[in-house]
Amino acid sequence: MTEPTFTTRPELCGTFGMIASTHYLATAAGMSVLERGGNAFDAAVAAAFTLHVVEPHLNGPGGEVPMILAPAATGTAADSTPRVLAGQGPLPAAATIEHFEALGIDLIPGTGLLPATVPGAVGAWLSLLRDHGTMHLRDVLDYTLGYAAKGHPLAPGVVGTISAVAGHFREQWPASAAQWLPDGRVPRPGELLRLPALAATYQRLLAEAEAAGAGREAQIDAALRAWYSGFVADSVERFCRIPVPDETGRAHAGLLTAADLDAWRPGYEPTVSLPWRGLTIHKAGPWTQGPALLQQLGMLDALGELPPPGSAARVHRVVEVAKLAFADREAWFGDGPDVPIEQLLAREYLRDRAALVGDQACARLRPGAPGGRPPRLPAFLDSPRSVARTGESPDAMSAVERPGNRHGVGETQVAPDGTTRGDTCHIDVVDRWGNMISATPSGGWLQSSPTIPELGFCLGTRGQMFWLERGLPNSLTPGKRPRITLSPSLACRDGRPVLAFGTPGGDQQDQWQLLLLLGWANDGLGLQAAIDAPAWHSNAVPSSFAPRQRDPLGLVIESRFSGITIDELQKLGHETIEAGPWSLGRLSAVYRDPDTGILRAAANPRGMQGYAAGR
Repeated sequence: MTEPTFTTRPELCGTFGMIASTHYLATAAGMSVLERGGNAFDAAVAAAFTLHVVEPHLNGPGGEVPMILAPAATGTAADSTPRVLAGQGPLPAAATIEHFEALGIDLIPGTGLLPATVPGAVGAWLSLLRDHGTMHLRDVLDYTLGYAAKGHPLAPGVVGTISAVAGHFREQWPASAAQWLPDGRVPRPGELLRLPALAATYQRLLAEAEAAGAGREAQIDAALRAWYSGFVADSVERFCRIPVPDETGRAHAGLLTAADLDAWRPGYEPTVSLPWRGLTIHKAGPWTQGPALLQQLGMLDALGELPPPGSAARVHRVVEVAKLAFADREAWFGDGPDVPIEQLLAREYLRDRAALVGDQACARLRPGAPGGRPPRLPAFLDSPRSVARTGESPDAMSAVERPGNRHGVGETQVAPDGTTRGDTCHIDVVDRWGNMISATPSGGWLQSSPTIPELGFCLGTRGQMFWLERGLPNSLTPGKRPRITLSPSLACRDGRPVLAFGTPGGDQQDQWQLLLLLGWANDGLGLQAAIDAPAWHSNAVPSSFAPRQRDPLGLVIESRFSGITIDELQKLGHETIEAGPWSLGRLSAVYRDPDTGILRAAANPRGMQGYAAGR
């Protein structure tokens, strides 16, 4: 009998229900809902609203969320076909390239009010609860309401973020200082922090919902109206009229209006998928970076058997494939009908792309020509401004959750003015009936836009991902969604959902998720062992966040790799940046065996905050 693989925590196994998320309190809220008879979608909603309170530096009510859901089959496998629920709001009607040109801006700032899109997260979670859940709004919102009104113990990461921007809040954003600096000081880790304004917003939302009568769906529809056509929309418009300082060094008013919110509701979309190793991997469309994961899988298959786990040869191959996929992301992905997604995922195209992988690290961005169409990269990416040794703005960015590590760990990375890269959460849930969901909430970060005093939350800044250059798939256009980094994943076998997974981490999300899939499906590791395995990512990927930089040969690698492996990678031309031993990514996953009904779950030890629960 062989010894089991050591893991940092057990891979959970049961038959009742499983949930994994990036914060243990959100996981506990979701598990409580499952225990009370709710399904996976009820549980995901409860966890998501809890994350708005306990991880406010990573997401909030003013943010966004894409999710992939697969309802339990009621007759045939087709009943459980995964779908995307798109909780990413579009740009305001007044957001035009001409408006930014008149302001003298050539890159959209990552802070303030200018980059705000329509807040999509709350609408998406309410729609999920109405369409696929079983519980009333109060049943799933009570956890959040309690933490906001009575207080919740602050995680060290939240405190680190508040500390990083405390001076900015005091000097520039007094409403944020009033909410996040009690008595004018930075709170301590573990200290109870109350959010009375946010609690009052949720109380009013519930009051307006329950005034619509006893019907569950009628109440949720009333809550949607209150958010997008009522008191929340009105408060957002009033606040956006007031100029606030942002990272440009000047004060600007926002562009969002109540009419922008009233005109939008979340919608369902088909997934984009790719067959791989007996699975079908489902992602959101090219208005996210999700299809880049599928491209990487297809290219790796075209290159044949993978080198051994932990070897320099494997790291090199995976990194070089990632560079090609993300070059295509920059040239082709966006929210529009002209993205050649079928050609980008065609086997012949991916085979030809894979043939570009050489024996040495490549520093160039090399997008392909799907269907013979010539690629076009944003002109900014050819400028000296786009290149930085660390992929970060010089002397500005620090990983506040990991002092001394500046190189991108999937945790909060915040400059003193609130500029933020890669701040996100993740939730995976499966229940005993077979319902499954993967969701990646983000945006509405406490540090990057001022708090709206009467609502207790701030707006998102996802508009910074647009280019102000005309004619690109991701050029700024009113009413358009930005091409986001948020990238939940769901895998099926024989048409039946088996695995939901994902991670925070901005541009690194679909690099780290690839590592989980390779460890689990290729190397035969359990979910927890695949999550625990040493990780890496390329910083050659252009940042989707202001100031939009890249490190052409930068390879961030956990220090658990041997010195021999790191030396070999340097000989291959990679400029290695050794991160801490447990520093890259915050993956989580849930699994269901469709034949036996056995459920599994795993969560990341990195950050010492994510947790899985189940039985």
